[in-house]
Amino acid sequence: MYKTVDLRSDTVTQPTLAMREAMLAAPLGDDVFGDDPSVNALQAHIADITGKEAALFMPTGTQSNLCALMTHCERGDEYIVGQLAHTYRFEGGGAAVLGSIQPQPLTQGATGEMQLTDIAAAIKPDDPHFARSRLLCLENTWNGHPMRLAYLAQATGLARERGLATHLDGARLFNAAVATPDAGADAYAAARHIASYFDSVSVCFSKGLGAPVGSALCGSRALIARALRWRKMLGGGMRQSGVLAAAATHALDHHIERLAQDHALAQRLAQGLAGIDALTVRSAQTNIVFVDVTGGHGPALLAYLAQHGVLATGLIGLRFVTHLDVDEAGIDHALACIHQFFKTQAGTAAPAQAAGSAVY
Repeated sequence: MYKTVDLRSDTVTQPTLAMREAMLAAPLGDDVFGDDPSVNALQAHIADITGKEAALFMPTGTQSNLCALMTHCERGDEYIVGQLAHTYRFEGGGAAVLGSIQPQPLTQGATGEMQLTDIAAAIKPDDPHFARSRLLCLENTWNGHPMRLAYLAQATGLARERGLATHLDGARLFNAAVATPDAGADAYAAARHIASYFDSVSVCFSKGLGAPVGSALCGSRALIARALRWRKMLGGGMRQSGVLAAAATHALDHHIERLAQDHALAQRLAQGLAGIDALTVRSAQTNIVFVDVTGGHGPALLAYLAQHGVLATGLIGLRFVTHLDVDEAGIDHALACIHQFFKTQAGTAAPAQAAGSAVY
């Protein structure tokens, strides 16, 4: 019998034993009063890592991004964002619904970049007929692609020249840092380099880093003071949240360098799929592999995989995400199942257990 190989997202990880012990030992206070020492320590730690003056612990990345948007923009303002960016497409329209902020979505290329000419053209003149263009929002990584440093410099430089603030949805900032070798001598330095282009950065602890809950918004002291008010309004004030902050701190201290292992497993998966004519692999630069399936076989493949203990998603093409709860044996089992599915579709006989699969 196979153990379930859950490749739906890097959010499905379970806290490690060491992380649970850190949570149990965390000194606690009341964070709404600002006196939870574990939360305060985490906020200082992530602010230092990202090179910002301050940080604010949030329950979710969606809330962290929303607080950033509502802090940078007022009602009737506009933020420029990618057509497929998470803050625009996958966060429930919160900026528009709760912040009265108009999104200006732009077409993105295969690596998530918006054309600089499109960004420039989207910035509105100072005229009462138009929403006020106030913010450029980028995402790194985007669909598993780390943004080029040259692009970050050019896009944020353009925004500043035109009077816009800049925000980074860095849910997987550390995946980007590990996969951008020219960004810094180590992952911390690389993350700081990437964050340096932006006025604010949202970092998620519950994705690649493996904490059970939490994100942080990082920026200037003045920005974080304003964001604190929005967090309260949005229901993000928590009490003895140092239990959660301790997990995030443990993740920062122990789970960043190991992200390279997740990237290697994603490469292993992508390379193993390369020989299947019905599949086109679209990304495997970090820990996310997107796969297009010809012939309308996507739903059937997902169902077949689930029956054989492999979970994936099919929202925007098939998506497989590696993380700290996946190993080589799990990837090999997933590959064996996928190959077996297409052998079955082709009507050819296949052995009961394909080569390279692993029994748990």
